[in-house]
Amino acid sequence: MEVEMKIRGLMMDPVTNMPIVILKDVNGNTILPIWVGIYEANAIALEIEKVATPRPMTHDLIKTLLMGLDAQMRKIVVNELRDDTFYAVIWLERNGETITVDSRPSDALALALRLDCPIFVDDSVLKSSKTANAVSDRVNNDELRRWLEGLNDEDLGRYKM
Repeated sequence: MEVEMKIRGLMMDPVTNMPIVILKDVNGNTILPIWVGIYEANAIALEIEKVATPRPMTHDLIKTLLMGLDAQMRKIVVNELRDDTFYAVIWLERNGETITVDSRPSDALALALRLDCPIFVDDSVLKSSKTANAVSDRVNNDELRRWLEGLNDEDLGRYKM
């Protein structure tokens, strides 16, 4: 089963100083933090803030290619969590044919923002994420999850949605 999510915000992890995309269940309070690279976070932030760049960025180029090929992006699905790494699939449609493309979640999210495409997370990923966080021996992981769940709009700063 897939759970529809929205990007709630983009912030820096206070422990690792890495960017985190915060996904939130549209029908509930489930939050899924996904750590992303700095370049991907920048691509997401540029689209959140609707900043135009003088030349097309990679995700803008992919958007233009999809439109030129008359392909529609139907959804993205964060479909797997393996060894603390998230995986995603982009669902495209072209000429009535469904095409799935393997993707990093950060790239899929950057494209979903640009193409106004729904974002889903497989229920098994949400369950695995909670299990992984419960048994992980990483520093302050439970504390970080409580902190993320307690965030309000002001805490998300300039990248809230």
